[in-house]
Amino acid sequence: MRIISGKYGRRRFDVPRNITARPTTDFARENLFNVLENLDGFEDKSACDLFAGTGAVSFEFLSRGCDYVTAVEKAPVQTAFIKKVAETLGDDHLHIVRGDVFRFIEENSRAYDYVFADPPYDHERFEEIPQLILESALVKPGTVVIIEHSKNRDFSQLPGFNQRRVYGSVNFSLFIIQE
Repeated sequence: MRIISGKYGRRRFDVPRNITARPTTDFARENLFNVLENLDGFEDKSACDLFAGTGAVSFEFLSRGCDYVTAVEKAPVQTAFIKKVAETLGDDHLHIVRGDVFRFIEENSRAYDYVFADPPYDHERFEEIPQLILESALVKPGTVVIIEHSKNRDFSQLPGFNQRRVYGSVNFSLFIIQE
């Protein structure tokens, strides 16, 4: 795993072989973060990374200046890896939640500036995830929600849809929460 830019830019971490996550490609992540930088930047912002996997997106948010990042991941191997990288970086701005994303969405009371979700593309509840996020306490006016998905999904009919970005086989739907 490579952190692309920011204070931890170009740092690399060996991902354990028994991780089952499908990490967002460096190419897609770099381009997405360029888009997000142009929307609102990251200084003094908060971010939530749902289905965090290796934590690459969480660490990119931290590296680029977010002062509070929550990574939610259910798998113990992935959670341990995220914790190990955070300890190596010595960054205490990362809050790791080992647990079910759906329960987190339902029970969380903190709103974030950015909410990123990269569920497994074949997750049985994939179609309902964007709506659950958009209707949750995770968002407030101005929150940018990013859903990573395959080309076969279309979320453009949901409220707050702003744009779809395609980078190779990776698709991102971006939403901006209105007043």
